[in-house]
Amino acid sequence: MTVAGFIADQRTEHHVPHTIACRALEVSESWFYKWRRRPEQPTKREVRRATLAERITYFFNASGRTYGSPRITLDLWAEGWQVSQNTVAQIMADLGLQGRKPPRRRKNLTRQGRRKAARDLVLRRYDAIGPDLLWWGDMTEIETGEGKLYLASVHDAYSRRVLGYAMGERHDASLVSASLQMAAATRGGSVDGVIFHSDRGSEYTSEAYNSLCGRLGVVQSMGRVGSALDNAAAESFHSSIKAEYIRRHRFATRAEARLKIATWIADFFNTRRRHSAAGGLAPAEFERIINQKRAEARPQARAA
Repeated sequence: MTVAGFIADQRTEHHVPHTIACRALEVSESWFYKWRRRPEQPTKREVRRATLAERITYFFNASGRTYGSPRITLDLWAEGWQVSQNTVAQIMADLGLQGRKPPRRRKNLTRQGRRKAARDLVLRRYDAIGPDLLWWGDMTEIETGEGKLYLASVHDAYSRRVLGYAMGERHDASLVSASLQMAAATRGGSVDGVIFHSDRGSEYTSEAYNSLCGRLGVVQSMGRVGSALDNAAAESFHSSIKAEYIRRHRFATRAEARLKIATWIADFFNTRRRHSAAGGLAPAEFERIINQKRAEARPQARAA
C-alpha cells in the first residue's frame, strides 16, 4: 500500500483526519489532495495486456472456441505481437478460456475384408516432401436425429489438406470410393502414382475400390489389423473434427449434418485452422505459399 493510500484508509477506517495523518507521516497535505484528485490512468503494461486479452478472446471465438495457447500464439505472431506462449496461456486461464478437451475413445468401424490386403508402404511415416505423393483416409461415425451418418475422408500428407470426403447412411465401398473420386477431382484428375494409405477395412479391400484405384493410378497401402497407430494421421483428423465441431452440435437430420460438416471442412479446417505439420499455417495457405515460391524459383533455375 502507498503512503497516500494509507492516509486515506486511516480516515475511512479509524476516523483519523487527513491533517493529522499527513503530519504524523511528514508529508504535505497539498501533495495528498493532489494524489486524491489524480485521474486513474492505466499503465502502458495494463493497456497492452487488456488489448492482448481482447485479441486472444477474438481468436479463441473465431476458432469455434477450440484453439489452445499454441495456435492462438501463432495468430498473434501473424499480427505482429511479440508475446510468449506462456503469457498467452496465463491470460487464457485468467479469462477462463479453454481449448478443446481430449477426445473420447473413437468407436472402431474397421471390419477386415476377406480379400488380400495391400502391403504397408508407409510404416508410420506420415510426412511427404511434396503434394500428391502420399494420401491417407479413414471413416468415422456421426450421430444425428435421423440415425447414424458416416464420413469418409482423404487427406494429403504434405499439407494435411482434406482433398475429398463423402457422407452416407452406410459405410461401404461406394462411400470410400466417392471420397477418393472427390480427392482426384480436387487435384485436377491427374493422380497417377499417389500412394493411398488406409486400414484393412472391407471397404478399402473391396473389388470396387481396388478397381477405382487401378483406373486412377493410385497405389494402395494398408496398416495392420487392430493397430490404430498404423493409420494414426487419419485417426487424428477424425478425433479433431469430433472434439472441435461434431460433439459441440446437435444435428436434427442427416442433411443438416452433411451441410454443416462440409462447411466446417471447407471454410475452417482447410482454409483457417492452423496445423503444426503445415508450418503453423492452414493447409490451403501452406500449399499456396509453397506453390508460389516454387513458381518464383523456376525462372531463376532456368536462367542459371
